[in-house]
Amino acid sequence: MPAAPAPSPSPRRGARSWLRREGLPLVVMLLLLVVARSSLANHYHVPSGSMEPTLMPGDRVVVDMRAYGVRVPLAGWTVWPGAAPAPGDVVVFRSPEDGTRLIKRVVAVGGDRVDLQDGHLTINGVALAPAPGLPENFGARQARLALDAGGGPDIDGLVVPEGQVLVLGDHRGASLDGRYFGLVDSDAIYGQARGVFWRRGDGPLWRRL
Repeated sequence: MPAAPAPSPSPRRGARSWLRREGLPLVVMLLLLVVARSSLANHYHVPSGSMEPTLMPGDRVVVDMRAYGVRVPLAGWTVWPGAAPAPGDVVVFRSPEDGTRLIKRVVAVGGDRVDLQDGHLTINGVALAPAPGLPENFGARQARLALDAGGGPDIDGLVVPEGQVLVLGDHRGASLDGRYFGLVDSDAIYGQARGVFWRRGDGPLWRRL
């Protein structure tokens, strides 16, 4: 008499087996992708001309999320400290006014005395541009300015408190920046822009910031 066929596994048992075998690795991979995107690198789409000529509207920028410390996504806890924001850095942060994600240049850090006249910066009594029309010198970085719309509001003798930074746009007369929404906490800056990888009309490229 032929043996009875072995009972086939139930669909529920098969689903559980698949979840153990394939589902868990998939979930882990997705979590790692979220962590990498939130803590290691990201990109930013430049919406306006407030950073011209450094950045143009439509530019896509690589943002290094590790530059100022590695943070746990959503919680914001710093698990690995990084460098402090430095003058000349182009950074991504949320506006202290309304939380909008912005990209600007750090021009002064805690302890700096800032004067701004007709769009030209003087930090601790030293003019950053050696002559009108030349780039401002931030040491390792230089910033070319756009002053076709004027220099915007002036600053007279502002001393930046420790733990905060002043951010400005390179298009000084057309930038909604720290002159309007105030200083930014250093730990509220979550990424440093490293370079442009796409420019409208030109396509893929690499322009280091």
